[in-house]
Amino acid sequence: MSFNSAGIKIGHATNEAFHTGCTVFLCPEGTVGSVDVRGPAPGSRELALLVPDKPLHYVNGLVLTGGSAFGLATGDGVMRYLAEKGIGHPTPIRPVPIVPAAVVYDLFLSGGQFLPGAAMGYDACREASEDNDLQGNVGVGAGVTVGKWGGRERMMKGGLGLATAVINDLVVSAAAVVNAVGDVVAADGSVLAGARAKAGAPADGAWLAAEDPWWRFPDRPTAPPGAEMTVGEDVVTGTNTTLAVVMTNAVLTTVEANRLAQRAHDGLAIAIRPVHTTHDGDITFALGTGSVVAAFDLVANVAVEMVAEAIRNGVRHAVTVAGIPGLAGEG
Repeated sequence: MSFNSAGIKIGHATNEAFHTGCTVFLCPEGTVGSVDVRGPAPGSRELALLVPDKPLHYVNGLVLTGGSAFGLATGDGVMRYLAEKGIGHPTPIRPVPIVPAAVVYDLFLSGGQFLPGAAMGYDACREASEDNDLQGNVGVGAGVTVGKWGGRERMMKGGLGLATAVINDLVVSAAAVVNAVGDVVAADGSVLAGARAKAGAPADGAWLAAEDPWWRFPDRPTAPPGAEMTVGEDVVTGTNTTLAVVMTNAVLTTVEANRLAQRAHDGLAIAIRPVHTTHDGDITFALGTGSVVAAFDLVANVAVEMVAEAIRNGVRHAVTVAGIPGLAGEG
Protein backbone atom coordinates (compact mmCIF):
# COMPACT_ATOMS: atom_id res chain seq x y z
CA MET A 1 0.00 0.00 0.00
CA SER A 2 1.02 3.62 -0.44
CA PHE A 3 0.60 5.11 3.00
CA ASN A 4 0.67 8.85 3.64
CA SER A 5 1.34 9.77 7.27
CA ALA A 6 0.56 13.49 6.86
CA GLY A 7 4.16 14.37 7.71
CA ILE A 8 4.29 12.29 10.90
CA LYS A 9 7.14 9.79 11.24
CA ILE A 10 6.21 6.27 12.38
CA GLY A 11 8.67 3.85 13.93
CA HIS A 12 8.49 0.38 15.47
CA ALA A 13 10.54 -1.69 17.86
CA THR A 14 9.59 -5.37 17.99
CA ASN A 15 10.75 -8.25 20.16
CA GLU A 16 9.91 -11.24 17.97
CA ALA A 17 10.95 -13.79 20.58
CA PHE A 18 8.47 -12.53 23.19
CA HIS A 19 5.88 -11.03 20.81
CA THR A 20 5.75 -7.51 22.15
CA GLY A 21 6.88 -4.05 21.14
CA CYS A 22 6.04 -0.41 20.72
CA THR A 23 5.15 2.03 17.94
CA VAL A 24 6.02 5.72 18.00
CA PHE A 25 4.66 8.71 16.12
CA LEU A 26 7.08 11.65 15.87
CA CYS A 27 5.29 14.88 15.10
CA PRO A 28 6.38 17.97 13.15
CA GLU A 29 6.63 21.20 15.10
CA GLY A 30 3.24 22.73 15.79
CA THR A 31 1.26 19.46 15.63
CA VAL A 32 -1.99 19.83 17.57
CA GLY A 33 -3.14 16.73 19.44
CA SER A 34 -6.08 15.54 21.48
CA VAL A 35 -7.54 12.33 22.87
CA ASP A 36 -10.80 10.63 23.76
CA VAL A 37 -10.89 7.78 26.27
CA ARG A 38 -13.95 5.54 26.13
CA GLY A 39 -12.67 2.29 27.57
CA PRO A 40 -13.10 1.76 31.33
CA ALA A 41 -9.75 -0.03 31.65
CA PRO A 42 -7.18 2.28 29.98
CA GLY A 43 -3.46 2.48 30.58
CA SER A 44 -1.96 5.82 29.70
CA ARG A 45 0.46 8.69 30.27
CA GLU A 46 0.17 12.48 29.77
CA LEU A 47 -3.41 12.32 28.48
CA ALA A 48 -4.65 15.08 30.78
CA LEU A 49 -2.63 17.60 28.75
CA LEU A 50 -4.62 16.79 25.63
CA VAL A 51 -8.12 17.70 26.78
CA PRO A 52 -9.49 21.00 25.40
CA ASP A 53 -9.49 22.96 28.67
CA LYS A 54 -5.70 22.73 29.03
CA PRO A 55 -3.55 25.52 27.54
CA LEU A 56 -0.92 23.21 26.02
CA HIS A 57 -2.03 21.23 22.96
CA TYR A 58 1.12 20.70 20.93
CA VAL A 59 2.44 17.16 20.78
CA ASN A 60 6.04 16.18 20.02
CA GLY A 61 5.57 12.43 20.02
CA LEU A 62 3.07 9.70 20.78
CA VAL A 63 3.67 6.10 21.89
CA LEU A 64 1.48 3.03 21.59
CA THR A 65 3.07 0.14 23.45
CA GLY A 66 2.66 -3.41 24.63
CA GLY A 67 3.57 -4.57 28.11
CA SER A 68 0.45 -3.24 29.81
CA ALA A 69 1.23 -0.45 32.30
CA PHE A 70 4.85 -1.58 32.47
CA GLY A 71 5.22 -0.53 28.83
CA LEU A 72 4.67 3.13 29.67
CA ALA A 73 8.43 3.20 30.31
CA THR A 74 8.88 3.34 26.52
CA GLY A 75 7.85 6.97 26.73
CA ASP A 76 11.07 7.71 28.63
CA GLY A 77 13.09 6.56 25.63
CA VAL A 78 11.07 8.73 23.27
CA MET A 79 11.57 11.73 25.56
CA ARG A 80 15.33 11.09 25.62
CA TYR A 81 15.47 10.88 21.83
CA LEU A 82 13.54 14.13 21.38
CA ALA A 83 15.47 15.90 24.16
CA GLU A 84 18.76 15.05 22.46
CA LYS A 85 17.45 16.93 19.43
CA GLY A 86 16.30 19.92 21.48
CA ILE A 87 12.63 19.19 20.78
CA GLY A 88 10.00 19.92 23.39
CA HIS A 89 7.88 22.49 25.16
CA PRO A 90 10.09 25.47 26.02
CA THR A 91 10.77 26.07 29.70
CA PRO A 92 13.26 28.41 31.45
CA ILE A 93 15.79 25.57 31.85
CA ARG A 94 15.36 23.22 28.87
CA PRO A 95 12.73 21.97 26.42
CA VAL A 96 10.47 19.27 27.82
CA PRO A 97 9.15 16.83 25.19
CA ILE A 98 5.40 16.25 25.28
CA VAL A 99 4.92 12.51 24.72
CA PRO A 100 1.53 10.98 25.54
CA ALA A 101 1.36 7.18 25.62
CA ALA A 102 -1.21 4.40 25.77
CA VAL A 103 -0.80 0.66 26.32
CA VAL A 104 -2.27 -2.67 25.32
CA TYR A 105 -2.16 -5.84 27.39
CA ASP A 106 -0.11 -8.40 25.44
CA LEU A 107 1.33 -10.51 28.26
CA PHE A 108 -0.37 -13.75 27.18
CA LEU A 109 2.20 -14.51 24.49
CA SER A 110 5.26 -13.35 26.43
CA GLY A 111 4.19 -14.68 29.80
CA GLY A 112 5.32 -11.31 31.09
CA GLN A 113 8.96 -12.40 30.68
CA PHE A 114 9.91 -9.34 28.60
CA LEU A 115 8.48 -5.85 28.97
CA PRO A 116 9.01 -2.94 26.55
CA GLY A 117 11.09 -0.21 28.15
CA ALA A 118 12.94 3.01 27.45
CA ALA A 119 15.48 1.36 25.13
CA MET A 120 12.69 0.09 22.93
CA GLY A 121 11.08 3.53 22.73
CA TYR A 122 14.41 5.06 21.75
CA ASP A 123 15.05 2.40 19.09
CA ALA A 124 11.60 2.93 17.59
CA CYS A 125 12.39 6.64 17.22
CA ARG A 126 15.64 5.88 15.43
CA GLU A 127 13.74 3.75 12.91
CA ALA A 128 10.90 6.24 12.37
CA SER A 129 10.11 7.51 8.88
CA GLU A 130 7.24 9.10 6.98
CA ASP A 131 7.01 6.18 4.53
CA ASN A 132 6.80 3.37 7.10
CA ASP A 133 3.92 1.17 5.93
CA LEU A 134 4.59 -1.97 8.01
CA GLN A 135 1.47 -3.71 9.34
CA GLY A 136 0.46 -6.78 11.32
CA ASN A 137 2.79 -8.32 13.92
CA VAL A 138 5.01 -5.28 14.21
CA GLY A 139 5.66 -2.88 17.08
CA VAL A 140 2.66 -2.58 19.38
CA GLY A 141 0.85 -5.13 17.20
CA ALA A 142 3.29 -7.96 17.90
CA GLY A 143 1.37 -9.73 20.66
CA VAL A 144 -2.24 -8.56 20.41
CA THR A 145 -5.29 -10.78 19.95
CA VAL A 146 -9.01 -10.47 19.14
CA GLY A 147 -12.18 -12.43 19.80
CA LYS A 148 -11.37 -13.13 23.43
CA TRP A 149 -15.03 -13.04 24.42
CA GLY A 150 -15.13 -16.72 23.42
CA GLY A 151 -12.15 -17.69 25.56
CA ARG A 152 -8.44 -18.01 24.94
CA GLU A 153 -8.82 -21.21 22.94
CA ARG A 154 -10.99 -19.41 20.36
CA MET A 155 -9.17 -16.10 19.99
CA MET A 156 -7.26 -14.99 16.88
CA LYS A 157 -4.22 -12.85 16.24
CA GLY A 158 -4.72 -9.10 16.03
CA GLY A 159 -2.19 -6.58 14.78
CA LEU A 160 -1.32 -3.04 13.78
CA GLY A 161 -3.15 -1.68 10.74
CA LEU A 162 -2.90 1.43 8.59
CA ALA A 163 -5.26 3.21 6.20
CA THR A 164 -5.02 6.47 4.30
CA ALA A 165 -7.08 8.74 2.05
CA VAL A 166 -5.87 11.69 -0.04
CA ILE A 167 -8.44 14.18 -1.31
CA ASN A 168 -6.74 16.87 -3.39
CA ASP A 169 -4.22 18.29 -0.88
CA LEU A 170 -5.95 16.88 2.20
CA VAL A 171 -4.50 13.78 3.86
CA VAL A 172 -6.46 11.81 6.46
CA SER A 173 -4.84 8.62 7.74
CA ALA A 174 -5.20 6.25 10.64
CA ALA A 175 -3.18 3.69 12.54
CA ALA A 176 -4.87 1.20 14.85
CA VAL A 177 -3.77 -1.67 17.04
CA VAL A 178 -6.61 -4.08 17.71
CA ASN A 179 -6.52 -6.10 20.93
CA ALA A 180 -10.27 -6.29 21.42
CA VAL A 181 -12.39 -8.64 23.48
CA GLY A 182 -14.81 -8.50 20.54
CA ASP A 183 -14.69 -9.59 16.91
CA VAL A 184 -13.45 -7.51 13.96
CA VAL A 185 -16.10 -7.26 11.25
CA ALA A 186 -15.94 -6.51 7.54
CA ALA A 187 -17.82 -3.69 5.84
CA ASP A 188 -20.85 -5.95 5.34
CA GLY A 189 -20.98 -6.81 9.05
CA SER A 190 -19.68 -10.35 8.67
CA VAL A 191 -16.95 -11.49 11.06
CA LEU A 192 -13.49 -11.00 9.63
CA ALA A 193 -11.51 -12.26 12.62
CA GLY A 194 -12.64 -13.17 16.12
CA ALA A 195 -13.92 -15.96 18.31
CA ARG A 196 -13.97 -19.20 16.33
CA ALA A 197 -16.96 -21.53 16.62
CA LYS A 198 -14.86 -24.44 17.82
CA ALA A 199 -11.91 -24.34 20.19
CA GLY A 200 -8.65 -24.91 18.37
CA ALA A 201 -10.30 -24.86 14.95
CA PRO A 202 -8.67 -23.07 12.03
CA ALA A 203 -9.89 -19.67 10.91
CA ASP A 204 -12.28 -21.19 8.38
CA GLY A 205 -15.14 -18.75 8.60
CA ALA A 206 -17.10 -20.57 11.32
CA TRP A 207 -17.66 -18.03 14.06
CA LEU A 208 -19.03 -18.25 17.58
CA ALA A 209 -21.09 -15.10 16.92
CA ALA A 210 -23.30 -17.13 14.59
CA GLU A 211 -24.34 -19.22 17.60
CA ASP A 212 -24.52 -16.30 20.02
CA PRO A 213 -25.21 -13.00 18.20
CA TRP A 214 -25.44 -11.15 21.51
CA TRP A 215 -21.81 -11.96 22.40
CA ARG A 216 -22.71 -13.06 25.92
CA PHE A 217 -19.69 -13.09 28.20
CA PRO A 218 -18.12 -13.85 30.61
CA ASP A 219 -21.10 -15.93 31.81
CA ARG A 220 -22.22 -17.97 28.83
CA PRO A 221 -25.19 -20.39 28.73
CA THR A 222 -24.50 -23.99 29.71
CA ALA A 223 -22.72 -25.71 26.85
CA PRO A 224 -24.08 -28.91 25.32
CA PRO A 225 -22.23 -32.17 26.11
CA GLY A 226 -18.81 -32.29 24.56
CA ALA A 227 -18.68 -28.54 23.87
CA GLU A 228 -16.42 -26.21 25.83
CA MET A 229 -17.79 -22.65 25.89
CA THR A 230 -16.50 -21.27 29.18
CA VAL A 231 -14.80 -17.91 29.14
CA GLY A 232 -12.05 -17.52 31.69
CA GLU A 233 -12.03 -14.26 33.63
CA ASP A 234 -8.26 -14.12 33.06
CA VAL A 235 -8.87 -13.76 29.33
CA VAL A 236 -11.56 -11.12 29.57
CA THR A 237 -10.98 -8.82 32.51
CA GLY A 238 -8.59 -5.92 31.91
CA THR A 239 -6.73 -7.55 29.03
CA ASN A 240 -8.25 -5.80 26.00
CA THR A 241 -7.79 -2.46 24.29
CA THR A 242 -8.04 -0.97 20.82
CA LEU A 243 -5.93 2.12 20.23
CA ALA A 244 -6.28 4.36 17.17
CA VAL A 245 -4.44 7.44 15.91
CA VAL A 246 -5.91 9.76 13.30
CA MET A 247 -3.25 11.73 11.41
CA THR A 248 -4.15 14.63 9.14
CA ASN A 249 -2.45 17.61 7.55
CA ALA A 250 -5.59 19.68 8.16
CA VAL A 251 -5.52 22.79 10.32
CA LEU A 252 -7.28 21.93 13.58
CA THR A 253 -8.18 24.02 16.58
CA THR A 254 -7.79 22.36 19.95
CA VAL A 255 -11.55 21.82 20.15
CA GLU A 256 -11.63 20.35 16.64
CA ALA A 257 -8.78 17.99 17.46
CA ASN A 258 -10.76 16.75 20.45
CA ARG A 259 -13.91 16.34 18.36
CA LEU A 260 -11.89 14.43 15.77
CA ALA A 261 -10.65 12.04 18.46
CA GLN A 262 -14.26 11.58 19.54
CA ARG A 263 -15.37 10.83 16.00
CA ALA A 264 -12.58 8.28 15.64
CA HIS A 265 -14.47 6.06 18.08
CA ASP A 266 -17.19 5.75 15.43
CA GLY A 267 -14.62 3.82 13.41
CA LEU A 268 -14.12 1.43 16.32
CA ALA A 269 -17.88 0.91 16.58
CA ILE A 270 -18.13 0.16 12.85
CA ALA A 271 -15.33 -2.42 12.80
CA ILE A 272 -15.52 -4.15 16.23
CA ARG A 273 -18.44 -6.02 17.80
CA PRO A 274 -18.90 -5.55 20.68
CA VAL A 275 -16.77 -2.49 21.41
CA HIS A 276 -16.24 -0.23 24.44
CA THR A 277 -17.12 -3.08 26.78
CA THR A 278 -16.42 -3.17 30.51
CA HIS A 279 -13.26 -5.08 29.67
CA ASP A 280 -11.76 -2.78 27.01
CA GLY A 281 -9.49 0.23 27.49
CA ASP A 282 -10.20 1.90 24.14
CA ILE A 283 -8.44 5.21 23.41
CA THR A 284 -8.31 7.33 20.25
CA PHE A 285 -5.92 10.16 19.39
CA ALA A 286 -6.08 12.90 16.79
CA LEU A 287 -2.99 14.66 15.41
CA GLY A 288 -3.18 17.63 13.05
CA THR A 289 0.00 18.90 11.39
CA GLY A 290 -1.79 22.03 10.15
CA SER A 291 -0.71 22.64 6.54
CA VAL A 292 -4.07 22.43 4.73
CA VAL A 293 -7.34 24.24 5.41
CA ALA A 294 -10.26 21.81 5.13
CA ALA A 295 -13.83 21.51 6.33
CA PHE A 296 -13.88 19.77 9.68
CA ASP A 297 -16.78 17.47 8.86
CA LEU A 298 -15.00 16.22 5.74
CA VAL A 299 -11.90 15.43 7.82
CA ALA A 300 -13.97 13.69 10.48
CA ASN A 301 -16.09 11.68 8.02
CA VAL A 302 -13.00 10.37 6.27
CA ALA A 303 -11.27 9.69 9.59
CA VAL A 304 -14.11 7.40 10.72
CA GLU A 305 -13.71 5.26 7.61
CA MET A 306 -9.91 5.22 7.88
CA VAL A 307 -10.02 4.06 11.51
CA ALA A 308 -12.42 1.24 10.63
CA GLU A 309 -10.25 0.17 7.71
CA ALA A 310 -7.04 0.37 9.77
CA ILE A 311 -8.61 -1.98 12.32
CA ARG A 312 -9.52 -4.45 9.57
CA ASN A 313 -6.05 -4.16 8.06
CA GLY A 314 -4.56 -4.94 11.45
CA VAL A 315 -6.14 -8.41 11.43
CA ARG A 316 -5.71 -8.94 7.67
CA HIS A 317 -1.93 -8.60 8.08
CA ALA A 318 -1.70 -10.55 11.34
CA VAL A 319 0.50 -13.64 11.15
CA THR A 320 -0.16 -16.85 13.10
CA VAL A 321 1.78 -16.95 16.39
CA ALA A 322 2.06 -19.73 18.97
CA GLY A 323 -0.89 -21.58 17.50
CA ILE A 324 -3.10 -18.46 17.52
CA PRO A 325 -4.28 -18.19 13.90
CA GLY A 326 -3.82 -14.99 11.95
CA LEU A 327 -5.54 -14.18 8.67
CA ALA A 328 -2.13 -13.74 7.01
CA GLY A 329 -1.21 -17.35 7.83
CA GLU A 330 2.16 -18.62 8.96
CA GLY A 331 5.00 -16.11 9.10
